[in-house]
Amino acid sequence: MTGAAGPLKEARFESGDFVIARQGKATPQPTAAETLALIETSLDDDKADDVKVIDLVGKSDIADYMVIASGTSSRRLDAMTEHLLEKLKEAGVRGSHAEGRRSGDWVLIDAGDVIVHIFRPEVREHYALEKLWEADFADRESQDMVTA
Repeated sequence: MTGAAGPLKEARFESGDFVIARQGKATPQPTAAETLALIETSLDDDKADDVKVIDLVGKSDIADYMVIASGTSSRRLDAMTEHLLEKLKEAGVRGSHAEGRRSGDWVLIDAGDVIVHIFRPEVREHYALEKLWEADFADRESQDMVTA
């Protein structure tokens, strides 16, 4: 099969009833570091406040990085979220989605290997995710062993 932009890729389900065709080549999924750089750039472009990156490698299997940022209003949070989701999609980050947009206080964006939290400042202060995730788990394990 060919289309206006070149050859079409074709896939058939086991039942043979459906054909999915798309033009061009599949783009590879960006690495965690590339995704993180894109997120930091997007948040910087949107003037996010107090952007913090937490390395989760060795602390959790849910992601490699967590990014925490603030915005001063619900509208600003929503705009930052919308811009970030568009950029992630353009970069080929599959499955990115946001939760909490309606509340306007705290938006969580799952970008695969990077999780983004965008808060209004007072909500960010209340939940204090930085304190939770910046704890040095290795030091706590060794301290627990010594006191046991």
